[in-house]
Amino acid sequence: MFLRNGLTLSAALGLVLPSPAADRDWPAYLGDKSSSQYSSLRQITPRNVARLEVAWTYHAGGADTNNRSQIQCNPLIVDGVLYGSSPDVQVFALDAATGRERWRFKAAAEPGLRVSGVNRGLVYWADGPDRRILFASDQFLHALDAGTGRRIPTFGNGGTVDLKQGLGRDVSSLSMQANTPGVLFGDLLIMGMRLGEGPAPAAPGHIRAYNVRTGELVWRFNTIPLPGEFGHDTWPPEAYRHVGGANVWAGFALDEQRGIVYCPTGSAAFDFWGGDRVGQNLFANCLIALNARTGERLWHYQFVHHDLWDRDLPAPPNLLTVRHRGRRVDAVAQVTKSGHVFVFNRETGEPLFPIEEVPVPPSYLPGEAAWPTQPIPTRPAPFSRQLFSHDEITDISPESHRAVLNRFVQVKPHAPYLPPTTEGTIVLPGFDGGAEWGGAAADPDGILYVNGNEMPWILTMVPTQKEDGEPLSTGEGIYTQICAACHGLDRRGNAAQGVASLVDVKNRLDRRGIINLLVTGKGVMPSFGFLSNEQKQAVALYLLDEAPSADAGGRVTGSDEGNQLGKIPYTTTGYNRWFDPEGYPAVKPPWGTLNAIDLNTGEYKWRVTLGEFPELTARGIPPTGTENYGGPVVTAGNVIFIAASKDQHIRAFDRRSGKELWKHKLPAGGYATPATYEVDGRQYVVIACGGGKMGTASGDAYVAFALPK
Repeated sequence: MFLRNGLTLSAALGLVLPSPAADRDWPAYLGDKSSSQYSSLRQITPRNVARLEVAWTYHAGGADTNNRSQIQCNPLIVDGVLYGSSPDVQVFALDAATGRERWRFKAAAEPGLRVSGVNRGLVYWADGPDRRILFASDQFLHALDAGTGRRIPTFGNGGTVDLKQGLGRDVSSLSMQANTPGVLFGDLLIMGMRLGEGPAPAAPGHIRAYNVRTGELVWRFNTIPLPGEFGHDTWPPEAYRHVGGANVWAGFALDEQRGIVYCPTGSAAFDFWGGDRVGQNLFANCLIALNARTGERLWHYQFVHHDLWDRDLPAPPNLLTVRHRGRRVDAVAQVTKSGHVFVFNRETGEPLFPIEEVPVPPSYLPGEAAWPTQPIPTRPAPFSRQLFSHDEITDISPESHRAVLNRFVQVKPHAPYLPPTTEGTIVLPGFDGGAEWGGAAADPDGILYVNGNEMPWILTMVPTQKEDGEPLSTGEGIYTQICAACHGLDRRGNAAQGVASLVDVKNRLDRRGIINLLVTGKGVMPSFGFLSNEQKQAVALYLLDEAPSADAGGRVTGSDEGNQLGKIPYTTTGYNRWFDPEGYPAVKPPWGTLNAIDLNTGEYKWRVTLGEFPELTARGIPPTGTENYGGPVVTAGNVIFIAASKDQHIRAFDRRSGKELWKHKLPAGGYATPATYEVDGRQYVVIACGGGKMGTASGDAYVAFALPK
């Protein structure tokens, strides 16, 4: 693409030569800044992979005995040192050949700091002897000395930057957790964050770049455009003052030579009702190509218009080179929760395969206005099923089929992009994909390897207002709006999501403890600090089954941000997977797959199941695959490594055929993306075994494998 002055886009941005590839290392989140999840190591091959053995195991500590903690970290390995994080978000350095600990940093032990959520990875930066680890937890971005683990006092405020600052409006009482690492462009660290997605107020998801030496904010791109900015007219005029979301929570990909950063955004909040944000809603659900030096928008593509289905872009895109119409094209490929792969020219944003705008059903809920069309790529074909018809009801047993059929006839007939309803809307692929945050791997031949989920979920909306339109003002009403989506209307929680039951909360917490938890959040639970004192009191009394006093009636009062809570007329009964009575998915298998897609042609090379339920195999049912979290790694040795599956194994597949070559049972589920590296001539594969998802036990181990010496 040429600019008006005749310069190419690359020349106008300024060429930045990439650093020489350190093939033996895994120096960036998901392997490199292009998010390839690829390694040029070739010591482990299809011929010898079955000989892999455990080289070392490291127990990080910090696992929750109630099985609600996880490790989602894809660790870094640089110069023989592994940098990772524990279930309780402590950061550590290990000898990568032995697993021996070198240092540990505990943010929660530092005055004024706290941790929440999970950590998916870290950032390594070096300039001569100045070597740093950048990582975020809760609302804080920290800079550590890579040699000692101590905070660097010249970065931000004593080594820490508060990410709630610099967003253009006061978000001090709103939820924010930075789970996924940013990406480095020279001395700039480009950051996203996780925000609230429910009917409660949420912060805007603007993308920011910080000076890695000082912590100074250098630029900001407004994902919810301000007046006068491109895209502002795709929202109601005043929406920028209160609507949140449109955030990059999954990570970035960087074309370092061109100086372009690719930013996949999530949906606007509230996920499932957008009557207060009627319109197309740019730049929610977009892949945005920005000048990495300045934050200037170069091009964008929106995958879901006016999202009502929580169709966040779940993973960083992959940068790869393909042969298209007889020539080599540098491309960017984005996997989606809907199970699609969209492929674009990296520099211009032109789709490499046609994309059609397909008519979709209108809204059912009053005040809502679903967008009339949604984009669907004509190639590649989706890697997860798109329709839950009668023919797709599970048949693993007559009892399972009958139970699912009885529920099937009660909900709305399924159609892609069917808007939310009070009767129940089938979402397939479900809220966690299709693709999920583990991402896809891409090799130098233009082949994309992506694991897919085939789990149906049911979305059911419930009103938050009385029949006369007045908002509910009791603790129960507030709970319904901000808590029920995770803990359920019945307060029984969701074990598959790692969400605790609140039925017996009075046995664990008193009123003060509940109020403190609403303020601070804990683990994956965000802060609800925007609630007024009266609202917090009312929620606590409701959970303790106590009658409210005269001064704790829970009226919807407080700041303007808090008042937005009472303006959302619907909430949801929760994120509910659809299981049969035996606890298996309601659809026919496969329930989890691994796919190889040739992006030169848009055709599939192979597709296999990922994971199994041994008890079903023993019944004569072929391997079904399982729901899965965490992505694949592909190597020049023609081996793909992936854990992810609910059966808590790590597996190796033949890159060329998809044949399963090896598997090993882990101490807990490996719901993270592995890393591979070399130390002293020996190739290792390491996986974080944190468990805790899908109702499985939590763990605290990192396990490294290698061939026998």
